[in-house]
Amino acid sequence: MSTRGSITDVSGILVGNHHRLDPDATLGTGWACGTTVVLLPPGTTGAVDVRGGAPGTRETDLLDPANSVRFVDAVVLTGGSAYGLAAADGVMQWLEQHDRGLAMDGGLVPIVPAAVIFDLPVGGWHLRPTAEFGFAAAEAAGLDVAVGTVGAGVGARAGALKGGLGTASVSLPDIGVTVGAVVAVNAAGNVVDPATGLPWMADAIAEHGLTAPPGEQIAALAERDADLSPLNTTIAVVATDAALSKAACRRVAVAAQDGLARTIRPSHTPVDGDAVFALSTGAIEISPATWNKATPAGMSPETKLATVVGEAAADCLARAVLVAVLAAQPIAAIPTYRELLPGAFAAVP
Repeated sequence: MSTRGSITDVSGILVGNHHRLDPDATLGTGWACGTTVVLLPPGTTGAVDVRGGAPGTRETDLLDPANSVRFVDAVVLTGGSAYGLAAADGVMQWLEQHDRGLAMDGGLVPIVPAAVIFDLPVGGWHLRPTAEFGFAAAEAAGLDVAVGTVGAGVGARAGALKGGLGTASVSLPDIGVTVGAVVAVNAAGNVVDPATGLPWMADAIAEHGLTAPPGEQIAALAERDADLSPLNTTIAVVATDAALSKAACRRVAVAAQDGLARTIRPSHTPVDGDAVFALSTGAIEISPATWNKATPAGMSPETKLATVVGEAAADCLARAVLVAVLAAQPIAAIPTYRELLPGAFAAVP
């Protein structure tokens, strides 16, 4: 099976982006926002875990395992703060036109949870995603996922640096399933260690071939870090083709939050609205006989599966965060990692 290194490696999942960006925009004076839509195959279950103290969400209560709605049709990640939740209306319209949704007497109700980032100060305060953004993102959905300053990541910031949209995937050959993640990184915390100018995780440093930048570049980062804006919130979707219940998806969402904690410090703060959706397409039923080792006493096969998938989701989400930041392009005088710390790439061919 060919892989793209994106959440669309989970069969049946498509991702679409739509944004507006004025090339000459300065802070607060032009379009700099967008929407990302994750379209899901029929029968997808889901849950969510919210850890930040300032979330902006829609239709998340129905994802509670105690509630009756079983399936999710799409998830929206978008800029625009609470105003941006209007983008989900456009996704619902697109799904209705394509006969997707919960069948009711007289019509369909598409199930579209959503989460937002606070990016209003980057573009014009009144220039934020609308239903048209959501519809256009759904219409554009496909297998190839652009990263960096695209979709929900256009107006994103990561501490002192430009944030963005990132994605990653991992396969678990022992059980034959795939786990993927897509994230809009707009954190109040730092994605790099201000003392070294490198990502927090040694694995990430090695994966991207980074090396310690010179002292003057680290000093420039520290100077930027001292003057942060109130931009905040990292929102993400993790997904797998392993069949999981809503309750198991919730455990995967909880575990996946560790990926944010590994790459963003601090994370889950009172001014962040960090939220992670976890989805299962249900394409692959895992028999207990599939496991190489016996399930520990007192642990059900599904609990073991949720543990393994959750661990992979955390790793995948951590990688996606770094992809977002390293791929970001500068806008509105917000520097990128590559722009502010070019010495980190001295060893990269």
